Amino acid sequence: MNSTNFLSREEIYLFNRGELYKSYTKFGAHIIKENGQLGTHFAVWVPDADAVYVVGDFNDWDSKRTKMTEIGTTGVWILFLPGILEGLYKFKIETKTGTSFLKSDPFAFCSELRPLTASRLYSLESYQWLDQEWISRRETSQPKEKPLAIYEVHLGSWRRKEDGSFYHWSDFAEELLSYVVGMGYTHIELLPVMEHPYDGSWGYQVTGYFSCSSRYGTPQGFMYFVDCCHRAGIGVILDWVPGHFCKDAHGLGKFNGSSVYEKDEHGQWGTYNFDFSKAEVWSFLISNAVFWFEKFHIDGLRVDGVSSMLYLDFEKPDKVWERNIHGGRENLQAIAFMQRLNEVVLKDYPGVLMIAEESTDWPLVSYPPYVNGLGYNFKWNMGWMNDTLRYMQLEFSWRKEHHQLLNFSLTYAFSENFVLPLSHDEVVHGKRSLLDKMPGDYWQKFAGLRNLVGYFMSHPGKKLMFMGGELAQFIEWRCDAELDWLLLDYDLHRKYQEYVRRINKLYRREKALWENDHDWSGFEWIDADNNEQSILVFCRRARNPRDFLVIVINFQPVSYENFRIGVPRRGVYQEIFNSDAEFFGGSNHLNQAPLVAEKIKWHDRTFSLRVKVPPLAIVIFKPRYQYKLRWGVSHVRR
Repeated sequence: MNSTNFLSREEIYLFNRGELYKSYTKFGAHIIKENGQLGTHFAVWVPDADAVYVVGDFNDWDSKRTKMTEIGTTGVWILFLPGILEGLYKFKIETKTGTSFLKSDPFAFCSELRPLTASRLYSLESYQWLDQEWISRRETSQPKEKPLAIYEVHLGSWRRKEDGSFYHWSDFAEELLSYVVGMGYTHIELLPVMEHPYDGSWGYQVTGYFSCSSRYGTPQGFMYFVDCCHRAGIGVILDWVPGHFCKDAHGLGKFNGSSVYEKDEHGQWGTYNFDFSKAEVWSFLISNAVFWFEKFHIDGLRVDGVSSMLYLDFEKPDKVWERNIHGGRENLQAIAFMQRLNEVVLKDYPGVLMIAEESTDWPLVSYPPYVNGLGYNFKWNMGWMNDTLRYMQLEFSWRKEHHQLLNFSLTYAFSENFVLPLSHDEVVHGKRSLLDKMPGDYWQKFAGLRNLVGYFMSHPGKKLMFMGGELAQFIEWRCDAELDWLLLDYDLHRKYQEYVRRINKLYRREKALWENDHDWSGFEWIDADNNEQSILVFCRRARNPRDFLVIVINFQPVSYENFRIGVPRRGVYQEIFNSDAEFFGGSNHLNQAPLVAEKIKWHDRTFSLRVKVPPLAIVIFKPRYQYKLRWGVSHVRR
């Protein structure tokens, strides 16, 4: 094999057309044999450069004998260096204006630990995966019809070692994985693990899209972590940032001295926006998505900042942004990019998750491109999150005037395939922690937080909770310190953590809470409009019509001994969950005996129950079906 055979003209042609979807297998640095000699093949896209060189610790960073060759006028430069199998490197780029500078490899698989910035020669080929059974099951799964309870994690601040240093992948494979399994979650979602220079960006300002951050160990260490998760029955989702990238000099910005990957600047975030009019940017980003599925076996991407890609005027003052060819504000190239991205990923990796973080009312985000959708299979429900958190922060006396904040979400709950987030963005920058958002005294804050989580878990949509939300932290999340695990020494925090564990497991056990999550067959209002008492009553249904739950949520610190609710059918009902239970920190206002539905019309239903409703609590009832004999009710079964 020689260099031109390793990266063929046909592959370069596809790259330049935006259609080389595994470009990471040919671009970057790869160990190959050329003319019988082992060495490293380098390839990089630098259009309109005067010259490009490979420099590294293997040649004392001297470019005299390592000039790369451009393939025609494609902007693709290649070089084979025999005998070079390891080490650090960069590309030295000379512009046509006479300037020169060093750039890290956009396709590097590994990088130096910040603040150092060189790329590192690294092979991903030797890891032996043991998750074949998981992958096989995933390929035939239907994610919309499965429970999805995601634990969102920033690795650098979940836990740290005693000296304050970061955990490594082996630590996470032992401690984080064990914790997530024990807490009843189905998936872990990691804030970006791609290489980034600044810890305070939380990973959202990327320099190495194909480079697994060196903060936590090696790329193979991350493979081991994912493998362990799969063998324990836990999926792994990555936060991914295809909309913008940071301006650091060694990164993608001004890659040939002028704009290559970027179109313009993002004023709010201080970053560059990707230029989706360039086909090579499509090849780069779609390949990057495929890379994490193919090489690291991940189960999904949460795509950050979709709104910033959709709108040409996103966070831009008037008269600064350029309209599309139809005179509109829609970024047509970015829309087409996302449609292609999702088509490629969901075709090649069936059963995985492509989740859009999209904060506007853009239609059809989770619909396929053939009906003009963006092609994602899920979308974050930011409207539910904003309305619900706004309501939960209200003083109790104000709540009846704002009842629509609770029930409005059901007017659009089935317009998309939604994930309900209680995410990291809601517990930073002065927004306060979830617990601190709750009004009232100390007991009422915990009861209110249990109530919020109860509504979150029973409302239609898949679930995502940011780490620390299960501990009832009093302070906001800090990215530079571990979670306040010491809180578990205190009774109410420990009981609240147990509450989250139990409701997660209830959610996974009860099909009615997830099997029909995305259409009206899975949800029925019983009483949506009781603003005077701030109480919601609704029904969640599985496919089996006999499998349903009746849910009562009281958002006031008032209890009721004889509260009547309509129910879908006659029979005996059992309370199966009550957030006011003493072992959750509540007042133990329970419905302990089975309840018989009476033929008293209520809430426009023939049958109704008389129940106890605790203060600031969610209560869930499930029917128990009976065989009738001539002399009455006989043995009862669930």
